[in-house]
Amino acid sequence: AVAPTVTGISPTSGSTAGGTSVTITGTGFNTTAGATSVAFGATNASIVACSTTTSCTATSPSGALGTVDVLVTANGLQSAAPPPADQFTYVPPPPVVGFVGPSSGPTAGVS
Repeated sequence: AVAPTVTGISPTSGSTAGGTSVTITGTGFNTTAGATSVAFGATNASIVACSTTTSCTATSPSGALGTVDVLVTANGLQSAAPPPADQFTYVPPPPVVGFVGPSSGPTAGVS
């Protein structure tokens, strides 16, 4: 058997909170449900679906700020890490607006 390869990922970054849907392209992926796993660094992705032997989607797990290799395991073999094609960068999550006030004002604005 031949180990899978990763030739690209999109997008190449996402929030440290996880939850980014990432498309992984390469070769040697297994389309049987559960037969292919994807790890972002040392942490497995929570959802993995491979529509073809050359394309999978995975949901990124939470992670620390920085760059990790996206590794694919299929048929018991893990992809090698040829940077930068397989690298995903964790970035800070976007800010959350908790309150905006006042909730109304004049239509002409304030000068």
